Amino acid sequence: MNRLSAHDERLPLYQRLRDDLLQRIASGEWAPGAAIPTEAELTQAYGLATGTVRKAIDMLVAEGVLVRAQGKGTFVRRPDFGNSLFRFFRFRSRAGSDVRPSARVLSRALRVPPADVRQALGMGDEAMGIYLSRLRLIDDQPVLAEDIWLPRERFEPLVEIKLKDFPDLLYPLYETSCRQLVASARERLTVESAGKAIADRLSLAPGAPVIAVQRLAFDFAGTPVEWRCTRGAGDGFQYEVDIR
Repeated sequence: MNRLSAHDERLPLYQRLRDDLLQRIASGEWAPGAAIPTEAELTQAYGLATGTVRKAIDMLVAEGVLVRAQGKGTFVRRPDFGNSLFRFFRFRSRAGSDVRPSARVLSRALRVPPADVRQALGMGDEAMGIYLSRLRLIDDQPVLAEDIWLPRERFEPLVEIKLKDFPDLLYPLYETSCRQLVASARERLTVESAGKAIADRLSLAPGAPVIAVQRLAFDFAGTPVEWRCTRGAGDGFQYEVDIR
């Protein structure tokens, strides 16, 4: 029960337990894909009734933080962002088959982010960020340009990684190198005219239409941890969603 005393005692016990379990998940105590202790183990560890523990777990399952596997246990959900961007863009190789672009980090800088990025990430006016300029390519031709901002205090290990060693998928790198887990994201899509910098990066004519997908990513505690904007030529745009 000592752990729960750190949470608002006006809340019911199951809510305080839910908050404590979520805090432990957000801190990386249980990584995505890992099993959490059984209900019996949590009941003993916290000194609570089984029904209270089950209700807290039910809340986290309903929120998409945990998943139950029949006969195996309850696990921290591992979000899959691998195909999310390709709801909006579809690319083909020179041979005509569907292909996923590779990624290349062009540059990295340490500086104070723009005001809108600081606000989105909940950063102070003088807080330092890590900026990454990244391209996605097919057959060595740029198809997407990405601007990525991260709070430096959370992602300090990325300062030392050589640019050529950044992988195509960044979220697994955040997890292994920085112990920062991305659990969810919010995306907003807009249409823009390519400024000179984006036009040069994507080999487009200045003023050409581009689709901008702005994403704000959150950890399991709901804290924003990454801001990024991905831009691609308008003629590569599509929108695909399953409606059930």
